[in-house]
Amino acid sequence: MKEQFNTALGNLVDKLINWFNAVIENIPNLILAILVMILAYFMAKYVSRLVGKLADKRIEQDSIKGAIARVSAVIIVALGFFIALGVLNLGKALTSLLAGAGVVGLAIGLALQGTLANTFAGLILSFRKKIKIGDWVETTGFSGKVMDINLKDFTLKEADNNIVIIPNKTILDNPLKNYSLTTKMRIFLECGVAYDSDLEKVEQLTKDVIANTFNQVDSADDVEFYYTEFGGSSINYLCRFWIDAESLLEKLRAKTQAIIEIKKAYDKAGINIPFPIRTIQFDNKLEMNTPNFNNSSKNS
Repeated sequence: MKEQFNTALGNLVDKLINWFNAVIENIPNLILAILVMILAYFMAKYVSRLVGKLADKRIEQDSIKGAIARVSAVIIVALGFFIALGVLNLGKALTSLLAGAGVVGLAIGLALQGTLANTFAGLILSFRKKIKIGDWVETTGFSGKVMDINLKDFTLKEADNNIVIIPNKTILDNPLKNYSLTTKMRIFLECGVAYDSDLEKVEQLTKDVIANTFNQVDSADDVEFYYTEFGGSSINYLCRFWIDAESLLEKLRAKTQAIIEIKKAYDKAGINIPFPIRTIQFDNKLEMNTPNFNNSSKNS
């Protein structure tokens, strides 16, 4: 029993001595690994600030800028950690760590597939020059002013002051109309006049009203006017003209103003804008002296 105890104690002492020798031998590598981690830490802070400044010039969203800066810092620290493991000759541990990280990353990616899709879509939208905060856009049945683009969703403020929050992936996968990309918009105005109207007078009067109402229209010749059909109670036309506008609200205001001024001009000129009229005509007179009618009268 005593010999077994002495043998075990000797083995333990040998192990401790070997570990101590290994530590002494690897002290330079350990110091170098610590220096690498310290250097990686300070480099991560510097790179994070630098990336933040670069992102600030192209991205307006604070959440996106902060996320990009943090990701760049994490990448630098991770690289420093892997270099430190290599300096310590822990290649097997590094391989196992990478394999484990791959499995964990795959599991997290499958579990957060929708979230990650929205995150990457938010990053892509943030770098798109044709979409920025303050633009008036229309997408997926909603129209409004872009209030925010973050890592999760796309926020619109509609004309009625309602807030619409749309997932970034939905925005990226669907068509988007940006009214703020151009400084001009075309107004389409449809109306109808009575059949007894002087059509040439109606056309010229409408063009003159539009040209006098909007400074952007240089002359009546710049207004497009087309009669489109013989309607049920009117002869219908389409009027088109350009205005300086960057949002749908400006377009609606201009169309409203055009309708008001055209109605005033038509009333002054005696031009009628008819409304649908339905006439019911009876071709046969009602015969009161019928047998059925007389019998019903006697019974009553």
